[in-house]
Amino acid sequence: MLKLRALILLGLCFVAPAQAGLFSDDDARKQIQLVEARVLKLEAQEVRLLNLEEQGQKQTQSIFDLQGQIDAMSGELRKLRGQNEELAHGLQDAEKREKDFYVDLDTRVRHFESVESAAAAKPVEPPLAPVAAKPPEAASDAAGDLGVQNRAIEAAYVLVKAGNNADAVKALQEFIKKYPDSVHIPSANYWLANAQFELNDFKSAVATYHLILNAGLSAAKEQDALFNLARCQHELKAVLAENKTLKQLVAKYPESAAAAKAKKLLTPVK
Repeated sequence: MLKLRALILLGLCFVAPAQAGLFSDDDARKQIQLVEARVLKLEAQEVRLLNLEEQGQKQTQSIFDLQGQIDAMSGELRKLRGQNEELAHGLQDAEKREKDFYVDLDTRVRHFESVESAAAAKPVEPPLAPVAAKPPEAASDAAGDLGVQNRAIEAAYVLVKAGNNADAVKALQEFIKKYPDSVHIPSANYWLANAQFELNDFKSAVATYHLILNAGLSAAKEQDALFNLARCQHELKAVLAENKTLKQLVAKYPESAAAAKAKKLLTPVK
């Protein structure tokens, strides 16, 4: 810019003497002022161009920075979408397992209730020796105690159905301790084992399932107990024990649905 101004002024120095005869001093000064004004205008335009160029460079850098941020955010978004898909898949699996559990539980409960009702309605054979009749007060106490037991086991079952496993475990353990000879003990132990499994208390669940298996279960109960016992052993990484339980289930009930599922879970041992 200074170089351009110097060249213009230098030109004026050569032109002024040549035109001295043609223009008066006032005219010459006016010409010089016009040229200087034009020079100043050109300098101002040059400054604006330089400012525009600098702003353009800054904008270009900003665009590059913004593009980098967009690329990073796109990568993070793809990662989050992948995690979301994994979580959605895991949630679907969990919901399916929970649904299957409650369907199985309802089936077992109906079976337990029918067996218990049949046992309660079965006539008792008369004893060989005459037995003195119980006084009315004793009979009334026995009926009242049975009613208390029924209400207690029903309250525990409500907790199981609601998925309140921690409170269900406490209620069932209290029932088993208080009424060890109750007709509801098999059902109470079975629900207790299931609740322990849902709480990831696999060691306690294994002990409870073993207790049920040693109590002489019906075929339907034993199938379910064996299969659920194998599930607990699987969670405990007890591969040998799990395979042993699954083989026991397949060998004892080869045509059952539980045996069909057990065959799929058998793990080859190296």
